Amino acid sequence: MLNRYPLWKYLMLVVALLIGLLYALPNLYGEDPAVQITGARGIAASESTLIQVQNVLQEQQITSKSLALESGAILARFSTPDIQLRVREALVNALGEKYVVALNLAPATPNWLRMLRAEPMKLGLDLRGGVHFLMEVDMETALGKLQEQTMDSLRSDLREKGIPYATVRKADDNTVEIRFRDAATRNDAISYLTTRHRDLVFNASGDNLMRAMMSAERLREAREYAVQQNINILRNRVNQLGVAEPLVQRQGADRIVVELPGIQDTARAKEILGATATLEFRLVNSSADVTAAANGRVPVDSEVKNMRDGTPVVLYKRVILTGDHITDSTSGADEYGRPQVNISLDSAGGNAMSNFTKDSIGKPMATLFVEYKDSGKKDATSGRSILEKHEEVINVATIQSRLGNSFRITGIDNPNEARQLSLLLRAGALIAPIQIVEERTIGPTLGMQNITQGLEACLWGLVASIVFMVVFYKGFGVIATTALVANLVLIVGVMSLLPGATLTMPGIAGIVLTLAVAVDANVLINERIKEEFRNGRTVQQAIHEGYKGAFSSIVDANLTTMITAVILYAVGTGSIKGFAITTAIGVATSMFTAIVGTRAIVNLVYGGKRVNKLSI
Repeated sequence: MLNRYPLWKYLMLVVALLIGLLYALPNLYGEDPAVQITGARGIAASESTLIQVQNVLQEQQITSKSLALESGAILARFSTPDIQLRVREALVNALGEKYVVALNLAPATPNWLRMLRAEPMKLGLDLRGGVHFLMEVDMETALGKLQEQTMDSLRSDLREKGIPYATVRKADDNTVEIRFRDAATRNDAISYLTTRHRDLVFNASGDNLMRAMMSAERLREAREYAVQQNINILRNRVNQLGVAEPLVQRQGADRIVVELPGIQDTARAKEILGATATLEFRLVNSSADVTAAANGRVPVDSEVKNMRDGTPVVLYKRVILTGDHITDSTSGADEYGRPQVNISLDSAGGNAMSNFTKDSIGKPMATLFVEYKDSGKKDATSGRSILEKHEEVINVATIQSRLGNSFRITGIDNPNEARQLSLLLRAGALIAPIQIVEERTIGPTLGMQNITQGLEACLWGLVASIVFMVVFYKGFGVIATTALVANLVLIVGVMSLLPGATLTMPGIAGIVLTLAVAVDANVLINERIKEEFRNGRTVQQAIHEGYKGAFSSIVDANLTTMITAVILYAVGTGSIKGFAITTAIGVATSMFTAIVGTRAIVNLVYGGKRVNKLSI
């Protein structure tokens, strides 16, 4: 029979609409201003921390909407941003540096929706607010590391060949100077090293001095590598630390733009991004007098570092291995239940560790934890923040056997710190420190203004389409507007369901555009029905032929739009991708509602009935 759907099609349509409505609902509840308390350097928030927070709130006579401890973090919700700011200031003073107190926006979704894993759409920086950083890679440090690697490599090559040298030191312009006992030895060294180091330019200077300078191509590659690796590492770090939908991209020669939607506290963002945690493995100088070294009498080839308890340790300057070679790290417990971090190295790192430890069995090796932190001071010339290098020995262990691509480090205070160190090492050690040259906080008020304006545009577009359809197509226009509203619900529901979808201002523009053109399919169908009716078809035949004849045109039109959206997503970045996502989802849902949805309503109203006139 014409214009009748089987029961399963009606059920499919109802289920799809109910699912879309269910997952669109969380977006109506908005977000609460919140304060999040997490531990710094792996210290987890506990019940005692929660009691401390409650006491602070009572002293300030502030009532929270909710206060909960989950997964080692405390989340306190409040009614207004003013209260949120007051609480943050009070908690920072009360908790000290052991905890990070961050401003946040927490979804106000009811528990019954959370149990169904229904969450609101992720909003971009322009809608939700958040922090924007412009970061600059410290090229001097990156090239300094490369210079040190060059020095170590040249020393090793000269020792291997048996060419004696007096001193090796750094010079200006990323140059290494090596002094020999005479000119003949110097010339032998130049002849030997030139064939082994194609990226270095060797020059004789004076009677017995050799200068090794990195080529322009090598310096360019080093700068490019430092920026690209830092971008990849920052992306991994932010993703692993749970920041949703970050934007990390290059700007210019040595700068990186980072945007973190939803984070209002720049201190918390700096905690995430600025952690330049890495490891250095060095041999302990057991023959040195620790007391004398602590008083300034340090051997030329060594330097003094401190354990966490302040105990000095004399380490050789030569670095056996750095965190650059770490490919994976996991936290766990040793056979005595003490926290440890399991390290996996790449092939080059594994070979270096193996070659060194085979001749050093029985000798103590130290694990040096290195961080670069903002000193709070500014450079007088450039105005940039001055970074300070913080180092501490977290472990000294005797090499019991030859080590390879995997080993473990112990001496860590607690399991949480082991997890934090493991995470940072797994995400990668920054090739060079980064300095924040610009930071902006986009508040939730501006984001709310953007959302309001976007919703108004969406509403007026919807109203205009509804008025047009009702005036021109009467009853069929009302059916089309029902599908239009269902289409909007489905777009929001699908956007909320997709884990990688983020709504931005361009995304709202995509939704408005989709709603504006969503009625095109119904216009084609209605005009085709009117044409068939004028050609003498019965009502049932006109409806059937109208939907059948318009189907191919609707598919062709929407398919070309979908192809364009896919290309925009593939080659675009940031806001372009947001527009492409909402457009593609809107095209898919509009086809479903325009073809299947309106047909179901028309079949219910007109299907199987004797009708002589259509309201169209």
